[in-house]
Amino acid sequence: MTSASAPAKKTVKKTSDAKTSSKKSTTPKNTAAAKPASIQFSAKVIDPVKHATNALVVAAYEGLKLSPSASSIDAADAHQLTALLKREGFQGKAGQSILLLNPQGIAAERLLILGFGGLKDGSVSVENYRRAVQKISEALKPTPSSDVTIALGEITVTDQDINWQARQIAENLGQLEYRADSLKSKPAEISLQLKKVVLGTAKDQVPNATKGLILGQAIAKGVNLARNLGDLPGNICTPTYLAEQAKLLAKGQAKLSVDVLEEKQMKELGMGSFLSVAAGSEQPAKLIVLEYKGGNKKDAPVALVGKGITFDTGGISLKPGPAMDEMKYDMCGAASVLGSFRTLVELQLPINVVGVIATTENMPSGAATKPGDIVTSMAGLTIEILNTDAEGRLVLCDALTYTERFKPKAVVDIATLTGACVIALGNHATGLFSNNDDLAKSLLKAGEESADRAWQLPLWDDYQKQLDSNFADIANIGGREAGSVTAACFLSRFAKKFAWAHLDIAGTAWRSGGAKGATGRPVPLLVQYLLNQA
Repeated sequence: MTSASAPAKKTVKKTSDAKTSSKKSTTPKNTAAAKPASIQFSAKVIDPVKHATNALVVAAYEGLKLSPSASSIDAADAHQLTALLKREGFQGKAGQSILLLNPQGIAAERLLILGFGGLKDGSVSVENYRRAVQKISEALKPTPSSDVTIALGEITVTDQDINWQARQIAENLGQLEYRADSLKSKPAEISLQLKKVVLGTAKDQVPNATKGLILGQAIAKGVNLARNLGDLPGNICTPTYLAEQAKLLAKGQAKLSVDVLEEKQMKELGMGSFLSVAAGSEQPAKLIVLEYKGGNKKDAPVALVGKGITFDTGGISLKPGPAMDEMKYDMCGAASVLGSFRTLVELQLPINVVGVIATTENMPSGAATKPGDIVTSMAGLTIEILNTDAEGRLVLCDALTYTERFKPKAVVDIATLTGACVIALGNHATGLFSNNDDLAKSLLKAGEESADRAWQLPLWDDYQKQLDSNFADIANIGGREAGSVTAACFLSRFAKKFAWAHLDIAGTAWRSGGAKGATGRPVPLLVQYLLNQA
């Protein structure tokens, strides 16, 4: 007879908080939450002709219309700039660029002309502005510039102010602080080493531009942390490592506290579903709880719940070998929670936020959960595990139940949950499911505002019957059809006591192929949502 609880494990001699022995680690160290030297961002009035800098960035539009700064430079050099642009076929399309070395008539060592597309009533579109700004780092990458001045404060963007424009610049260039090759014995030599970025703008715009730069850089720091954690290999980024990073994040922060629950405590709480996933691993599972108290004591918190499978083999339902290395990114939901908290503490936002991260490995072993096993969740529902590779929902359901104790006003869980969501939406949009229309609309709005978009999928009762089980209250999979929907339906059964949304980031948190690596999404969406709530 199958017991309705977590599978029994072999008796092994443990240290106080780990299944593993006390052998000294031979893996490289990487402290993801440590604060690297930051790029210094500032806003001030500049003279584009006389301003000394390694690289000066100016704007041009379709029809070879030059921005005021570009026009000043053109005039200072007897209109040689216009002649050169015509000769090179520069059309001013959004994202088009030309880099000039040793430009004549100005103090800057290099001049980057960026295309911003067509003007409509004197303004450029939001999409074209973003496209152009994203080109800056690529265009300057071959240069040894450490000091860059961006004369773009004079641009008018449709329905956006200087604060927003400055934020886009800092958010994009701030991500240059992260490098994915930190574990190489000889990291590649990169010419571009940004230390100082100046945004040239009008005097009355400096205060708002400065606020935008601060916000953008704070978001970039959160994105960078999420990317770093997502890129780290599973032999470094273990559940214990994630717990250490959370504690490091809270160090010296009066508003942020961290508590880490061990497997013994989870067992006492009845988290049989979560522990069934951890059963096959030698690494101890952790439930990481972060509490940021920036708002009034009486204010109910927003809760962010992250899936943290630090490596996913599929368990007994073993995944195919090709590209299995990428399963180190199955903790990107957890990474996005930590990244969002990194931004929270940078900005000291006046809001209460709880983070709950359920983290473990999913490994095959003699002690691992088997297909057909039945376990009992913290909520008391019994679950028939038909596929051990559908493990994310098994850890999240107990994390969602645990989150009830904080009496949150809204709960958002973030998980690389289903390959079906990748098939449905590709890598452009995060899948969104919710039991609350207002919460769903708020997240969709935040996604549009942050250019980190989500798309809402149905959560109809029609799909729930796919999770019926002959032997337990619920099965952990619902068949091939609507896989991302039935996964969300599973989670919804544990989210009935609060407004809840589920973000399936399987397609957006990671890039495969030659440029493979973590993207840091959906940190911008989550931060924008918290900003709007605050």
